[in-house]
Amino acid sequence: MSIRHGLLALLSKGPRYGYQLRVEFEASTGATWPLNIGQVYTTLSRMERDGLVAPGGEDEQGRALYTITEAGRREVERWFGTPVAPADRPRDELAIKLAMAVAAGDVDVRAVIHAQRTATMRSLQELTRAKRAATDGVAERLVLDSMIFKAEAEQRWLDHCEAVLKEKH
Repeated sequence: MSIRHGLLALLSKGPRYGYQLRVEFEASTGATWPLNIGQVYTTLSRMERDGLVAPGGEDEQGRALYTITEAGRREVERWFGTPVAPADRPRDELAIKLAMAVAAGDVDVRAVIHAQRTATMRSLQELTRAKRAATDGVAERLVLDSMIFKAEAEQRWLDHCEAVLKEKH
């Protein structure tokens, strides 16, 4: 997901000012994707240039509001309607790291797996605590659930890697 699409999705609910977009973006992603305010305003500026958002006046405190344009609505609808392809996701650093450890030959691959398993378990515990403490609603819960499921899958994959190594030795 790009920041651009996330901001467009939030603007589809109505006019927003920059800081408000930042807070809602972080809340919607379970605070797993922190934004700095400069990213928000740079993205808004580019989207205005591209005709996806327009200035929407000011709120009662004088903060500049942005509104989504028809082109912006079409873009966010296109984005929601397009599945995320595996090629759109970043490469899997862990799979590459383990493959390189095996290929190097002189690396204790089991130690690499153990270190990763420990880190993943710690992350899983932190995510579970965050889920219990979550108060921002369904959007935050869905993001945290996704991260928990990925961490659980990583643990299973590490078990599989260990089993494959045992077969080979």
